[in-house]
Amino acid sequence: MWINKFVNLILRRKTFFAVIFIATAIVAVSCFNSVSDDKTKKSDTNKGKESSASLVGETKTLESTRFVPENFSSLAEMVGPAVVNIRTVKTAKSANVFRNFNKGPFGEDDPMDDFFNKFFNQDPQRQFKQRSLGSGFIIEKDGYIVTNNHVVENADKIKVILKDQKEFEAEIVGRDEKTDLAVIKINSGNDLPVARIGDSDALKVGQWVLAIGSPFGLEQTITAGIVSAKGRVIGSGPYDDFIQTDASINPGNSGGPLVNMNGEVVGINTIIIAGGQGIGFAIPINLGKGIVDQLKKHGDVTRGWLGVTIQDVPAELAEYLGIKDGKGVLVSDVIEGDPADKAGIKPRDIITEINGEKVESSRSLLKIVAGIGVGAIAKIKVLRDGREKTINVEIAKRMDEKIASAKDSIKGRSDEIGIRVANITQEMARRFNIAETEGVIVLDVNPDGEAADAGIIQGDIIKEINRQPVKSVKDYTEVLGKIKKGESIKLLIWRDKIGFVIAKLTK
Repeated sequence: MWINKFVNLILRRKTFFAVIFIATAIVAVSCFNSVSDDKTKKSDTNKGKESSASLVGETKTLESTRFVPENFSSLAEMVGPAVVNIRTVKTAKSANVFRNFNKGPFGEDDPMDDFFNKFFNQDPQRQFKQRSLGSGFIIEKDGYIVTNNHVVENADKIKVILKDQKEFEAEIVGRDEKTDLAVIKINSGNDLPVARIGDSDALKVGQWVLAIGSPFGLEQTITAGIVSAKGRVIGSGPYDDFIQTDASINPGNSGGPLVNMNGEVVGINTIIIAGGQGIGFAIPINLGKGIVDQLKKHGDVTRGWLGVTIQDVPAELAEYLGIKDGKGVLVSDVIEGDPADKAGIKPRDIITEINGEKVESSRSLLKIVAGIGVGAIAKIKVLRDGREKTINVEIAKRMDEKIASAKDSIKGRSDEIGIRVANITQEMARRFNIAETEGVIVLDVNPDGEAADAGIIQGDIIKEINRQPVKSVKDYTEVLGKIKKGESIKLLIWRDKIGFVIAKLTK
């Protein structure tokens, strides 16, 4: 009996120990898993920290790249007070529908003039007021404002409206048609907000910019975009160097500032392309600084002049002439008696450097020379027959009328009064069957120009302009260049089979 009891006891103890063993094993496994989980969590945490640190580094790099700003409010508040709305009134004349019919076949002495004047010219050209809108920005506390020339040109009345809706009459200080810039002034004390001027050379393609102005008369309108391109040439003038942007620019924005992300003016909004949505152009502020300074001081702009006709050098010609890196411009002609001619520059010279600044294109040469003061000595490095030579040239004043006439004659286009002239050579004399040797001969007449309206025809020989003798194209361009726009011109002309006639027109 006792044996059975003993066996049962052992079995119960085995069960007890088995239970103890199993429980211990479970606790041990649980502790091991807990420790493992803690290590895993710590490892994951460390990895997370490393990953987070990596992301922070990337974020800093991306932040320095500066993507879409959170908002433009601070910039608008910073620049807005210095931006103005400009409204102008101009006097224009309506066209007379009988203008081309009241000229008889015999010129000014035509007896039919009285008939036409009596019956068809009783209703003279009517004047009407033409209103236009624009923008500008204040550059000095005492009221100097920068805008576009085309905003204020020929304006009879200019009104400037500030952001606080105060209105002032403005007067023109100076205008420059070549760069389409103007400076106007209002009298409003000495405490006006002033726009900060930036550096357009530091501006990069792809950076954000704001255009501020009054498109369609809607004052203080702000649009944002990026710089699409720099150095754009669109054929508007000899100093094309525009900033292209996709910030919306519309009629009325002209003259307003283009602003960078630091709230600095980097351009003057100027041109839109008809039908080209999202494309606008601004004058770089660095180009405008010197122009604005001259307009404030003198009311106009004086530019340097060399007296050469130049052209860019294509790769094949550069290789043939031995130009290093293809840089430089070719002198195709030298105007007699002008600075380059006096200094010894010759046709076929390659201008590579001016005052230490590299000349890479004809446009860059124009900009460099235009910025040199009249009377200053420019050190011009040229390549002649494969050898470098430095020539000192005294810069003269640029005469745009003279330049235009010279270029037009070369390229076969009519000049500012609508004709193209040439010196009388033996070939010309044979061609037109003339015996005259002095004066300039009219080669072509623009049918829509002033000269055509005055009765000038092909083959006419111009002897005098406003009683000043004309013996060559040089005389013609110089005399014509001294006459201001709006002034009357009288030309003494010798016409084959008729003799001397007078042509009257307005420049």
